[in-house]
Amino acid sequence: MATVVGLLKETWENERRVALVPLEVKKLVKKGFQVLVEKGAGAGAYISDEEYSEAGATLTDRKDVLSRADIVVKVQPPDDTDISALREGSVFVSLMFWWKNKDRIKALAGRKATVIALERVPRTTKAQFVDVLSSQATIAGYKVALLAADLAPRLFPMMTTAAGTIKPARVLVIGVGVAGLQALATAKRLGARIYAYDIRPAAKKDAESVGAKFLESPVWAEGEGGYARELTEEEKKIQREFLAQNIGDSDVVITTAAVPGRPAPKIIFKDMVERMKPGSVIVDLGAENGGNCELTKAGETVVHNGVIIHGPVNVPSMMPIPASQMFSRNVYNLIEMLVDKEGNLQINPEDPIVGPMLAVLNGEIKVEV
Repeated sequence: MATVVGLLKETWENERRVALVPLEVKKLVKKGFQVLVEKGAGAGAYISDEEYSEAGATLTDRKDVLSRADIVVKVQPPDDTDISALREGSVFVSLMFWWKNKDRIKALAGRKATVIALERVPRTTKAQFVDVLSSQATIAGYKVALLAADLAPRLFPMMTTAAGTIKPARVLVIGVGVAGLQALATAKRLGARIYAYDIRPAAKKDAESVGAKFLESPVWAEGEGGYARELTEEEKKIQREFLAQNIGDSDVVITTAAVPGRPAPKIIFKDMVERMKPGSVIVDLGAENGGNCELTKAGETVVHNGVIIHGPVNVPSMMPIPASQMFSRNVYNLIEMLVDKEGNLQINPEDPIVGPMLAVLNGEIKVEV
């Protein structure tokens, strides 16, 4: 009997992505899967029901998907109604943000479900093909640079005109991960002078590869999985003093620092903002998790002493077409890992990629709640 994959429409506010696009649906059908798609699932990403139907999917309603699918896929976590309608023993695949959704994790365990939390993907080379964090960070880094350029009351590139020469903007990106690198590269394409800061030594080579000047950190803090570890209080003091001058000299600051499962680390404080020139811009990609800037308000743009501070949320969803395409490829690759050669559902908790992503296994909670 074919394994049934169910695709749900996103219901979270401002979420326009879809977890599977018709291209991957077609591939799944060709491999023998039955695919159920909730009507309207792709609307936010400009994908019609007809495209899913042509790919071989069966269009149906939400309740039917939840009650029949062996594997249910989604971008955002399920809501309480979804969980109560989910068939017992099925597999739920989505971003879960388990540290913020502990009650939902417990409820899913009560349904004897297996939950694969996409944000728990190992940050290793072998896991890159299922790494939605990296694929979505690529989109976010590109978009956040455009947001900064749009908010800035000055030009990014140098311009020489009959009216004189205008100097290029100085853009500082704090956090040189996937999003930070893409923000640097995009700001560079727009003509800005780009600078980078990170507390991980390995970031220097990456930043320089896109043409950025790397600000040598007085403290280094390489953590597990390619992330920075949390700084000690003494290290935070040293970092703060070092960054204050560099932030004050910048026209635009883009922050992308994150620590998995914890609030975004505070890097820019009120006194540092007050050293910036009026008309300077801070775009805080950590806004959803509390912000890298002390003055950030998630989903809002505030002005302090003439400095514009923008806290965008769910940035990848602002570009739903490529974000969905990349997310879909990651999910398709993951689904292939969840079945054996005969196409039967088989979850291996010992697998070095799937194992760490398990938040719940057959009703047993695997994360701290």
